This record gives sequence, C-alpha cells and structure tokens, in this order.
Amino acid sequence: MRNPNLAAVLSLIVPGVGQLYNGRILAGILWLVGLILVIPGFWIGTGGVLGIAYHALSAYTAYSYAKENPLRASKF
Repeated sequence: MRNPNLAAVLSLIVPGVGQLYNGRILAGILWLVGLILVIPGFWIGTGGVLGIAYHALSAYTAYSYAKENPLRASKF
C-alpha cells in the first residue's frame, strides 16, 4: 500500500522523492533535475514564492498519484 501523506511529505521536503516512493522513477528524476537546475532561480528571483509553489506542486502530484493508485504492482 502507498501512503499518500508520506508521499506528500517526502516531496514537500525534496521534490521528486515522493514520486520515487510511488514508483514513478522518471517523474521523480524530472522533479529532482528541476530542483537542481530551475529552483535556485525561482527562490532567488521571486523571493521564494515560486520555490514554495514548486515544492507544493510536487507534493500535490505525489499525494494525488498515491491516493488514486494505492496498490503497488507485484513483480512476482
């Protein structure tokens, strides 16, 4: 079972980690790359407003995916 709250908290702290927790490897990597390449400019250029929005959007997408897809696919 996926825990939507845990996925949201993980992505709120580090965008992309909640997606990785949900098993969405490519989405997680893209969020992490954005964190490294784009977010510093968002934080500095807008006084943190877009940086906070990026973290919140990442948390929301991780939460909503975990809520809609509660079961992990079995590899056996």
